[in-house]
Amino acid sequence: MQIKNLYNNKKPVISLEIFPPKQTTSINTIYDTIEGLKDLKPDFISVTYGAGGSSRNYTVEIANILKNKYNVETLAHLTCLNSTSIEIESILKQLKEHNVENILALRGDFPSDNQNIINPQFKYASDLVKQIKSHDNFCIGGACYPEGHIECSSKIHDLKYLKAKVDNGLDFLITQIFFDNEMLYDFLERLDILGIKIPISAGIMPVINKKQIERITQMCGSKLTQKFKRIIGKYEHNPEALKEAGIIYATEQIIDLVSSGIDGIHLYTMNKPEVAQRIFSNISNIRNTLEND
Repeated sequence: MQIKNLYNNKKPVISLEIFPPKQTTSINTIYDTIEGLKDLKPDFISVTYGAGGSSRNYTVEIANILKNKYNVETLAHLTCLNSTSIEIESILKQLKEHNVENILALRGDFPSDNQNIINPQFKYASDLVKQIKSHDNFCIGGACYPEGHIECSSKIHDLKYLKAKVDNGLDFLITQIFFDNEMLYDFLERLDILGIKIPISAGIMPVINKKQIERITQMCGSKLTQKFKRIIGKYEHNPEALKEAGIIYATEQIIDLVSSGIDGIHLYTMNKPEVAQRIFSNISNIRNTLEND
């Protein structure tokens, strides 16, 4: 099923994200992650793409496993920054052969070797969206950044690029992680003013250790709330307490978002099924209520 139809059929759409193992590790290691997540009955599971496309073969293979072995709807990430049009066509062909209908179109991160891009045929994700759109068998998702993209000079320019991406054919959006729901609501109001009406899932990441927090905020520019900073200050030397607090914080975010009528929740699992399981347990009655409405 195309994900855009999931948004038409229910609200909110609840989804999860996993990432492939490193190329030096057997792909079989992903089975434990999938086994730990499938019984949560997410509406779909997305599979990320390694930096510079380093794990793209695994991405296609895992999307195939989810779709055709586990019968779980899947969203395959696809980045374009260091790819040629011919390479993108090859991946689209593989996805089509595996009956994978949904793609998250991303520019991708610059490689670590001094940002050396070879033959850049794609400058922005909107260029990739345009190419995928030439195939009528794919549903296309894209990323959006409530706090602005870390590389963009201003939020106004970021919204301009987002509008161009949507106009090129996106069917839905998934947000970068954020920790302040009020900031997201302001962002959604700006999108409405711009005429961006496609469904939007809120990206939530349960932060479970201090090193993870520092790495993620530096990488994507997401800002911690004062509330979360107090939690870190109190429990940074007690890993189990900080993990519990992070799970509860993410749960509270989700409950507020769902109560406010968000189109979807996209949980970044970091391949830790036990964390997703605890959050789904925390909101089990809420999910049952929504499904019975």
